[in-house]
Formats: sequence, structure tokens, C-alpha cells
Amino acid sequence: MARESCPTVKNILLLDSEGKRVAVKYYSDDWPTNGAKLAFEKSVFTKTLKSNARVEAEIAMFENNIVIYKFVQDLHFFVTGGDDENELILATVLQGFFDAVALLLRNTVDKREALENLDLILLCLDEIVDGGMILETDSSVIAGKVATHSMDADAPLSEQTITQAWATAREHLTRTLLK
Repeated sequence: MARESCPTVKNILLLDSEGKRVAVKYYSDDWPTNGAKLAFEKSVFTKTLKSNARVEAEIAMFENNIVIYKFVQDLHFFVTGGDDENELILATVLQGFFDAVALLLRNTVDKREALENLDLILLCLDEIVDGGMILETDSSVIAGKVATHSMDADAPLSEQTITQAWATAREHLTRTLLK
């Protein structure tokens, strides 16, 4: 019953330029083993490799799944949903993930920076989708929640609020400069 009214995501993949994992999250039992997951990642990577998804997100049908993807530098972002899902909703999830990562990595979106900040990227995935259910797609909200989570829990409250204020100011400045 709830299935029809609530779009779901099967997985979110962040792969490098050779198709190797940087960060992945699966929310579906379609790939029950790690081997099946790796095979899916390799085949999706291979199928999309020749496309030019650097300017805007591309869409592909793959093994009865809709795959929305976008590349930047040496990173490949993928969001997968069932073939009955709305492509625009999946594209919004992808864009939210992509933009939140860009905010968190201060627009240095490449493999080295992503690996150095892997904890932030994984927190990002947790803020966007939980168990396949889409929670949030607004990149500034996602990045803000991740920044709050990643702060030192022992820091005094006054310092945390200053840090949060700086993070918010930096986000607004970034957004105005990018327009």
C-alpha cells in the first residue's frame, strides 16, 4: 500500500574513474551478496563510461533499474531505483547528494578529497536515504546536518554555535558565488 505513494532508492554509488568503490550504500535485497553488488557496480560503470554526464545528469535503464548518474573529476555518482520509479525524483536525490558533497568538500570534488572525508560522505548518504526511503534532497540541509554530526561532541556549546554560524555563512557565500 505505502509502496505506490513513496518513492524508494535501491542504491547510491560513488565510484572512482576506474569503477572502484569510494562510497556505496545499498537499500535493496536485489544484490544479496557482496559479489553481486561488485558485479552490478562494474557493469553500471562500464555501461555509462562512454557517456558525457559531466554537464548534467544522465539516465539509463539497466537490468530493470533506472540509473541516474553524473561525473565530476575522477568521481562517478549513481542513484538507482526500480524501473517504475520517477526519474525526476531519483535525479533530485542524485543532485542533492552531489551538491551536498560539493559543499562538504568545499568544491574540491575529487577522489583524494572524497577519501580523506569519507566519514562526511557516508553521513551524507545516511541523511539523504534511510532504508530506501528518501529523507532529504536539499543539499544545504544535508550538508548542515552532516557538519553538525561531525563536530566534536565535547566542544562547548558556545563554540559549536559559532562553528555552525561559520558553516552557514560559508554555504550562503558559496551559493551566491556559484550563481
